[in-house]
Amino acid sequence: MRRREEIIERYIVDLRRYARALLGSAGEADELVQECLLRALARQHFWTRIRDMRAYLFAILHNAYIDRLTITRRHGTSVALGGGGDETQSRLAQPPGQLLSLELDDVVRAIAALPFEQREVVLLVGLEGMSYRAVADILEVPVGTVMSRLSRGRAALHRMVEEGWDAPPTGRPTAPLNVSPTRRI
Repeated sequence: MRRREEIIERYIVDLRRYARALLGSAGEADELVQECLLRALARQHFWTRIRDMRAYLFAILHNAYIDRLTITRRHGTSVALGGGGDETQSRLAQPPGQLLSLELDDVVRAIAALPFEQREVVLLVGLEGMSYRAVADILEVPVGTVMSRLSRGRAALHRMVEEGWDAPPTGRPTAPLNVSPTRRI
């Protein structure tokens, strides 16, 4: 049993980083990661068949996030989507001490403004360093789709950061998310 706990503990930091990038709030990210870990532990009888535990945990986190979006839409409540939240807003409202802070804030806001499909691929490949195949497995799309979304996301980020753009003040996406629930693991 201790071995299984060690396997999961190894990936908690990565899961929190990705959840925080998706939600923009440390508190909400922690809740999402906790839900992910509970789901993983409830399915530990499948672990012997898992080739890549990290990708498996990210898939569970992704599914939990999609579930959260679906529930939010059904009940008409709002949830911070990538960059919103009081912590980010208060940090952005204070003048940064260095040019690097300004540039980082621009990148964070630009990533948050990407369409959901591009944002999740940019974060999984760029931030988490996952392979295209692993991302394709997590999102249940072809590798070519991952490559296309990544290319479009990177091009959009380049345009936004280098050429200037009018980002929403909260850093939330400008277009509605077109997210459909995917097959569960």
